[in-house]
Amino acid sequence: MTRQIEELCRGLGFAAVGFAPARPTDFADEVRSWLRAGHHGTMEFLERDLAVRLDPTRILEGVKWFIMVGDQYAPRGDTGDSVREREGRIARYARGRDYHQVMKKRLHRMADTMRERFPGAEFRSFVDTAPVLEREVAALAGLGWQAKNTMLIHPRLGSYLLLGGAATTLDLEPPAEQALVADACGTCTRCIDACPTQAIKPYSVDGSRCVSYLTIERQGPIDPKFHAAMGDWIYGCDICQEVCPHNSARPDKRGESVLPAYQSDRGGFDLLEVLGWDAAGRREAFTSSAMKRAPLALMKRNALIAAGNALRRCEDAELLARVREISEDQNEPQLVRRTAVDVLRSLAGR
Repeated sequence: MTRQIEELCRGLGFAAVGFAPARPTDFADEVRSWLRAGHHGTMEFLERDLAVRLDPTRILEGVKWFIMVGDQYAPRGDTGDSVREREGRIARYARGRDYHQVMKKRLHRMADTMRERFPGAEFRSFVDTAPVLEREVAALAGLGWQAKNTMLIHPRLGSYLLLGGAATTLDLEPPAEQALVADACGTCTRCIDACPTQAIKPYSVDGSRCVSYLTIERQGPIDPKFHAAMGDWIYGCDICQEVCPHNSARPDKRGESVLPAYQSDRGGFDLLEVLGWDAAGRREAFTSSAMKRAPLALMKRNALIAAGNALRRCEDAELLARVREISEDQNEPQLVRRTAVDVLRSLAGR
């Protein structure tokens, strides 16, 4: 059964596949402590689903194993972008098609095939859609180790890896060659040193400070103390991955496979374009992207902060005029107007 699932997953284009026993997390105390410290910010769902998150055997009656898969969404060696002065960057995982749909469709196909072969077997597929500590389960499945920036790093593919999986009632046995991957971070602290908001400590991230959280999960105003550190990121952040030695280019390309669905020649958006969007413009830009979960006001908020940072680097009368217009436009949501005012205050005297 294990070999059949492995062959199915490889045939469906997954770059990595492994098997982990269904069992409670080994990090319950650490998760509770992290939540008590408020490191989850406004992500209240992490508290609501805590019992299941700490014991993923609850997500499917009779579950025995987890099948974990990985999609590589960027190649090793992709460690930086050349960004235009007026451009806002987006994280690599969000540049192509929505990975939730790309991965889940293939996981459903694998599960349907196995149900036909083994009547009575049950599956529950997930891609960020179930309260499972996916990186811990993926590590137990031999897909990599959890690094100091808490990302899962595959020994050959690096950390530009999207995770998904399926819980199953099948009684599986991992292939003989599957083994836990040893932590290879060593004494390296590049991710910790490079984080612009100082969100990373060894093997822990204060989510409430992370640029990815600020630009995606936080729906309200962003404290101006973080504005400069956010740089030109308007959706997500890749800095801790860009500096990671395990994502550097290597002569051996064995196993590397970025699906066409994730490839894109666009690394960002012109800030004036975003600041000029209406609901239809935003919808058209995000038609097949994971970014479609971001409301228009949130994207304009992020673009305004990036605009402020761009205006600190160089003069741009057109961009500055647009920020001023938004600060006075009563048709804009309060979140957007307030952010524009904060940006103008930070530029006062320049």
